[in-house]
Amino acid sequence: MPRQTQPATRPARRRSYDQFCAGARALDAVGDRWTLLIVRELLAGPRRYTDLHADLPGVSTDVLASRLKDMEKGGLVTRRKLPPPAAASVYELTARGHGLLPVLAALAEWGAPALAERRPTDAVRAHWFALPLLGALKGTAATGVLDVHLDEGEFHIRTGEATAGEPVYGDGPAADADARIALDAELCLALGRGEAVFAEAVGDGRIEVSGDSPLAKELRGS
Repeated sequence: MPRQTQPATRPARRRSYDQFCAGARALDAVGDRWTLLIVRELLAGPRRYTDLHADLPGVSTDVLASRLKDMEKGGLVTRRKLPPPAAASVYELTARGHGLLPVLAALAEWGAPALAERRPTDAVRAHWFALPLLGALKGTAATGVLDVHLDEGEFHIRTGEATAGEPVYGDGPAADADARIALDAELCLALGRGEAVFAEAVGDGRIEVSGDSPLAKELRGS
């Protein structure tokens, strides 16, 4: 009788760097692949598992479920049931998870030069341009909700200081937007790379601003 071979066992995934270092501890929590991108999606507010999977092209269902479970254990996300008639659960960031916004913003700024050319295999979602744009609007005095129109789609962002638990941006236009801008994706990325200045782009017509709110007037420079 031929000898049956046992399947090779995978080594257990290392859960900690075991280093008394703040950076190592942070990577223990968010260093796994997909974790920070899940945070990016949840900065838009509570999301269902199916919504997360749709906006994270390339992640397997097993990996997404595993990461969400780890993030729950680590206090980064929480899961709750929606009240009837919506028979679904949503994931949302805790205050600790929301505290990763400046980390993601810094990563977006650092990674922006790598977006000089879009690869044929690159997926794209309009709201992925929110972080570079938020960096370009840092220091905006007026607080409000800004609708952003790109050829790739529409999203909205919240200007001013975001509080823990409050959505930083969202997919599609907002019902209560205070202002609206239209620009192209290349300019949005140039703003994120620091190669363009928002006020100058408004002045030469590359960004169209509409609305009569204090936010719209500030963005127009009027």
